[in-house]
Order: sequence, then structure tokens, then C-alpha cells
Amino acid sequence: MSGEGARPADLPELPPGPPLLVVLSGASGTGKDAVRDLLLAWDLPFHSLVTATTRPRRTGEVAGRDYRFLSNAEFDRLEAADGLIEHATVYGRRYGVPRDEVLAPLAAGRDVIARVDVQGAATLRRLIPDALLIFIAAPSVEEARRRLEARDTDSEADRRLRLETAAAEMEAAREFDYVVVNETGRLEDAARRVVEIVVAEKRRRARTA
Repeated sequence: MSGEGARPADLPELPPGPPLLVVLSGASGTGKDAVRDLLLAWDLPFHSLVTATTRPRRTGEVAGRDYRFLSNAEFDRLEAADGLIEHATVYGRRYGVPRDEVLAPLAAGRDVIARVDVQGAATLRRLIPDALLIFIAAPSVEEARRRLEARDTDSEADRRLRLETAAAEMEAAREFDYVVVNETGRLEDAARRVVEIVVAEKRRRARTA
């Protein structure tokens, strides 16, 4: 096992081929943010899509890296200007995928990695049918609940809401192309599996392009 954040020496390289939109999603408490962050720490040649949201910034989050943090008025203006490829209200907060975060990098030949909620993943699949959808799952509902309860970045009301909807979100896994289980203490294994899936898909699509 390599040191935390260090790119494993035997990690497969992303092959050339048609640019790919890789969508990471999952229920709350599954660790999809942690998987995405480790992939970026490995300096893979992805354009990392930055979602817009009206929710408050959590401790440790960086504006422009984790999210575009917007007021409701700013979100309204972006939506009115057709600047969002999709948007939804999740846990009482508004989230949207900026159009320029998806279409411009793909047009330039770059792979894009997006971390979005389950609703957003379904919308992206509808708008971009060849997107690759990967569901990040916790080992169990109980473990997802434990992770949420251990997280001190959400209010008690937010945690209750996320717990109430987690089971329904997990049901959405059947609509995804792949499911990757993020076992507790084995984050690198989950991130490596995502890379292996992307490599295999890019090779397959290059053969059929």
C-alpha cells in the first residue's frame, strides 16, 4: 500500500481514445467525495467538474475546488443564462452542473470526472447517453449511517434528512454501469477500481469508435 495520497507505481495509465465523462455518485456516507479527491491527488489527467451549490461551505472546503458556492440569486442568474446543464434541489439545497464544466473539456478531448448526487447522475445520463456512471457504495447501510453520524460538518437536521433518503438512493445503484464498494479503511482500493473501470471502458470504446 502506498502512502496516503501518493500515486501507486503500478496504477494503470489512462489510454488515449474518445473523451469520457465519468460520473461518480452514491448515497450519503458512501465516501464518493473521498474517492474523487484521491483520484485527483493521484494527478490523473481528468478535468474535475466543479458543481455549483447554494449550501454553505463546510470546514476545509475550498471554493472553486470543491464547489462553486453561490447565493440563491447567483444560482438564479446562472440558471436563467442557460449556464447549467442540469440542476436539482437535494436535501433542501440547490445543486447544478455548470455547462462549461462539461462540454468545453469534452470538446477539447479531455476526460471529465464529475461527482454528483443520484438525481444529477440520472440527468447527466439522459443528456449525455455515453457517460460512464459509477456508483460508490458503502459496505452496508449501517456503515453509511455510522460515517454520517461521525461526520461533524453537517447539522443534526441535515444528518437526519440524509439518513432518511440514503436507503432510497442506494436503490438507484441498479441504474449505474458499475458499483464500487468503498470498504472501510480501503479507500485506495476503491479509487484503484474506478481507474481500472475507466481504463477498460476507454479501451473498449476506442475499439468500437
